[in-house]
Formats: sequence, C-alpha cells, structure tokens
Amino acid sequence: MRKELQLKLSPKEAYDEQLFEATVLKNLGLKSAEDKINIRPLKRSIDARGRQVKINVTAEVFINEVPDARIEATKDYQKVGNADPVIIVGAGPAGLFAALRVIELGGKPIVLERGRDVRSRRRDLAAINKEHIVNPESNYCFGEGGAGTYSDGKLYTRSKKRGDIRRILEIMVAHGATEDILVDAHPHIGTNKLPVLVADLRESVLSAGGEILFETKVIDFVLKGDEVKGVTTADGETILGLGVILATGHSAKDIFHLLNDRKILIEAKPFALGVRVEHSQQLIDQIQYHCRTNRGPYLPASSYALVQQTVYDNKQRGVFSFCMCPGGFIVPAATSPGELVVNGMSPSRRDSKFANSGIVAAVELEDLPVEYHKYGALGAMKFQSDVEKAAWRAGGETQVAPAQRLADFVEGKDSSTLLDTSYQPGLKSVNMGSEVLPDFIASRLKQAFKAFGNKMKGYYTNDAQIIGVESRTSSPVRVPRGKETFEHPEISRLYPCGEGAGYAGGIVSAAMDGERCAEKLMEKYGRY
Repeated sequence: MRKELQLKLSPKEAYDEQLFEATVLKNLGLKSAEDKINIRPLKRSIDARGRQVKINVTAEVFINEVPDARIEATKDYQKVGNADPVIIVGAGPAGLFAALRVIELGGKPIVLERGRDVRSRRRDLAAINKEHIVNPESNYCFGEGGAGTYSDGKLYTRSKKRGDIRRILEIMVAHGATEDILVDAHPHIGTNKLPVLVADLRESVLSAGGEILFETKVIDFVLKGDEVKGVTTADGETILGLGVILATGHSAKDIFHLLNDRKILIEAKPFALGVRVEHSQQLIDQIQYHCRTNRGPYLPASSYALVQQTVYDNKQRGVFSFCMCPGGFIVPAATSPGELVVNGMSPSRRDSKFANSGIVAAVELEDLPVEYHKYGALGAMKFQSDVEKAAWRAGGETQVAPAQRLADFVEGKDSSTLLDTSYQPGLKSVNMGSEVLPDFIASRLKQAFKAFGNKMKGYYTNDAQIIGVESRTSSPVRVPRGKETFEHPEISRLYPCGEGAGYAGGIVSAAMDGERCAEKLMEKYGRY
C-alpha cells in the first residue's frame, strides 16, 4: 500500500533524516518503523512568510510494498557508431542533451566544442582569476558543459511548456546528481559537483559511439544553396552530417558575426544589463528567515527574487534579480581580452559568507542609443560589448572589477573604501553611474535598489556593494527558427538551439531545447 502525506514541518523535522522518518510515522499513527515500511520525501519547499520558517513536505510511504524506482532514466544507450552523423556545435547543456537524444533516436552525434574538457578548463579559470589572462577559447563560458558548469547549477525553470523537466532531472540523477534535485522546489547541484556530472554525460555519448571533439572551433558553414551540409573548423577540417544543431551559447560573438557575414538571417534581441550586488549571507538570512543571528544548522543559505518596474525617459522597464547565488562567489566571466564581465556561482553546500545576485535592467531595442542602429542585427551585441569594455577600462584594464558601495551608488557618492569580497581578481572603487553604466541603466538600478530596500528591510545598505558588469544574462541576438519545425526559416537543416539562439534561459531550459531540436531534426531528416 502506498500513502501520500502533506506535512508542514520545522526545518529540523524536514532535514534530519531520522527525525523526518519518526515524524512521518507519528502522522501515520505508527510507533516505530518496520522493515516493510519505506518513507521518502516527494516534494519539499521552504515557507518563510511567517515568523517561524516552515518546510512544506509531500512524503510518500510504502507499507508492505516495494517502492517503485525513483527514476526511469538510465545510462544504457544504443550503439550508434555507424549511424548517420548529426553535427552539434557546442557542448553546453543544450548540446549535450541534444547529443543524447540524437543517440536515442538512432543518429550519431558529433559534438564540436571550441573549449577544453571540463577538467582542463580549470587551468584557464585559475589563469583569469589569478593572472588576469583571458583565454578566448576556454573560460567560464566556453568549454565542456558551457557556462553552467562552473556556476551554481540552479535547475529551477518556469519553462514548463518547452519540454519534460522531470526527464531532464532524471537523466542528471542517472549521471550522478543526487535525488534531492527531484524533491526540492528550487533544486541546485553546485559548481563543485557539476563537472563530474558533465564528464559522465560525455562518457555516455562516447560509449554509445558518438564523438565529442574539444578545442575544435567552427569557423564556417558548408552551404549548398539554401541548405547547410556541415561545418568547417579552424584547423581546416570539413565535417558533414544530416544537419547542424547550433548550440553555441550566449557569448559566442564570433558565431553571430559569421552568421551575419554569411547572410544567414539573425535578429537583434532585447536582453538585460546591470551589476552583481554582494551582501553578507548572514544579512540575507536574517532578512529572509527572520532570525536575529545565524539561520541554524538545518536551513540552507537563503535566496531572494526581486523585481521592480522603473521609469526613465517616460519608458517603463523592469529591473530584476538574476541568477541569485546564496553562499556563493562572484567570478570573472569575460570571453575576450579587453572586456570585463562578472557572473555568480555557488558550491553545493552554499557555505560562502557572501550572497550575490545579478541585478539587471531590461534593455529593449528602442533603448539603444542611435549610434548602434547602423549595426543592424548586431546592434544590441555591440552595445553590450562597449559597456563591457568600459568596465574593463574603469577597473584598470585587468580583471580587477569596478565596484561601489550600494547606497553610495544610489546617492551618487564615491566610495572611499570597499568591503571584503568573494571576487578573487580584486575590486577598484569606481563611480559606476558616471564611469561604467549608461545613464538609463544606472537610473533604473537606483530606483530599483531603493524599492528593494522597502521590500526587504535591510537590503538597501552601504554594507553591500555593486560589482560590474553583469551583461551576459541572455543573448543579444536571436537566430530565428520555425515555431513548429525549429528549423531556420531560410537555411534548411540548420537548427538554432538554446541560450545562444535566444530560446532558453538556464541549464534545464537549454537541455530541454536541445532535446527538442534533436527530435525535430531526426523526425525530418533521420532514418526511423
């Protein structure tokens, strides 16, 4: 017999395994567990609205019954070494999950990744953090696993209509993620555990007979009329296949230039731009959990989600938190020398003393200064790039980031000192509003920070600081595709995919989009 219980528990009851089991048994009217009783959480979410934090838990209990398998996904893939090849450009979540889906549908994926494998990338990350050297081919954005590998590994998505979220999570569990990601309302893996999972995904592709070629940069498409036949790599090799899934991520500016130069239709796209704001994690915990000191041993580091409508030049735009990293670190995410970009990440335990989040303002195409209109489809990307260059110059032309205390920024004051930071390359005090951020971005951020202080008492403080710039929230270019076919409207066999093409916004949504692109390509051109 299977029973399902809805419980509202204290943090200790929810997260202490023995106490959780005892609490469930008590609710069932049983005194002690027997061998034939199995208990496991099904869903778990934190409710911090009241003065006492509660955990909503859905538990399933099997009495005199063997529990069903938690996941259906396996690592047992068919062999496709002699099947028709499908070219996948990029080994981020979209590319890797597209590759696995191609295998399931009987094709042989050939994944081309400009960067290095997940382990070798670490040397390049160390170089940018310690020596301020940006490797344009291998960095926090480029390399096996994409930008998500060395990030918090947040798996929450609202993209429920884009694919099967549960399926993606189960595949991750099959490749080493803990089953907690199937339970928690806002699951995450952690930057220390993601590389192992990514390497395991790679092994599944290779074991099935697929190929993954690292340090292999695509520099051109092989076109025959209005059909793509394959790609050309930087070392002169031509690779042909049934079609090309373009899953290059939101920072592959050279690919956008290539598409534009080859007269393959692309479009400028709205995006968002702003800063990272860094508080102490203890302060955020005190605000969110209503605690006077520490949050205690059972509650995880708290997060927040904020949004505020702002007005500038009679135009209303949203300012919102993005990629909030509790117990995390701010990292240098530039992909070329001469630019400065920041991003956030957290380890699985989220045990840093800092909390950081992107706070970004929506940038519509009509917001772009007139001088960017001449760049056409690349106008938003050019604007993004110029702000990143301004941040680099303001920081001293290294990876030292420009920064300012939060209240000083809002009030237009220079910061005589800065706070301790998780950002390893270091900070330089800069007036962000006059030296780095465009006026319309700075004005909107100032309005929002004041409003956020009203929504979260204590958030607006000079004991927090902003660090710039957070500019890679999404792609500033869209590569169009058919709504139903997912195929480029002018170039057949080309399937724009994931964040870089403008169709995803995180690990899970990118993975789902990769699967769907693979399905559409194989449905039309594969051999069933």
